[in-house]
Amino acid sequence: VDDPAHPPRTARVGAIAGCYVLTGTITRGSRVRFLRDGVVIWNGSIQSLKRFKEDAREVQAGFECGIVVANFQDIKEGDNLEVYATRQVERELS
Repeated sequence: VDDPAHPPRTARVGAIAGCYVLTGTITRGSRVRFLRDGVVIWNGSIQSLKRFKEDAREVQAGFECGIVVANFQDIKEGDNLEVYATRQVERELS
């Protein structure tokens, strides 16, 4: 029985967020923030990324995937995920 209030869980990895990628590309190991009602409720990283029960390196826009994040289990239907990358840019002297 599918219960939207309780996402699928596995004993080894925890809660799995079923997602549909709207824009861009999601890559394994990327940083992610969960938004609920427009408020950031958690920041962290993607622990596992799957397509059709197979590990995926990346998932592009227009496809579905399953995401497991490190140290976060409070996933609810309607949460939005923003995946982002951080990079260090060296400062230039003028």
